[in-house]
Amino acid sequence: MNATPTTRNRKRNRLVLSAASAVVVAALAAGAAFWWQGRDEVSQASAEDCRLAQSIVTEAEEISTAPAPDAEKWWRKTGDTRRAKMKDGYLGAKISQYEGWALATAQKSPEAPSAKDVENLQDEARGHCSDSGVTLSMPPLGS
Repeated sequence: MNATPTTRNRKRNRLVLSAASAVVVAALAAGAAFWWQGRDEVSQASAEDCRLAQSIVTEAEEISTAPAPDAEKWWRKTGDTRRAKMKDGYLGAKISQYEGWALATAQKSPEAPSAKDVENLQDEARGHCSDSGVTLSMPPLGS
């Protein structure tokens, strides 16, 4: 027996729908795999942001041994500059923490960081600049 035109159309429609469904499922799987691989990656800051971060870190190292009133003025001014110019907020948060630690060190606060704290922060901040060609260096504060 020969298949009728209606039966052939149904088979063709099923085949087309099955192929389209397979393409959609494959695209969703590829998108999910891409998301899964990138979910733990740190943001990548621009070279400009990383250079600004290094500039702030260099100033922070110096200000950490300055009189507390000078350090407070620097902290306010630098925070404003960082918020206005730095586009990568994740790197900005790490640099903000270092700024705060520089102020705490200048104020001789018990909350001043240890050298290990600074080293850990440096490792985290460097991750944001790994593609920029800029290597951040965060020396211990107050030395």
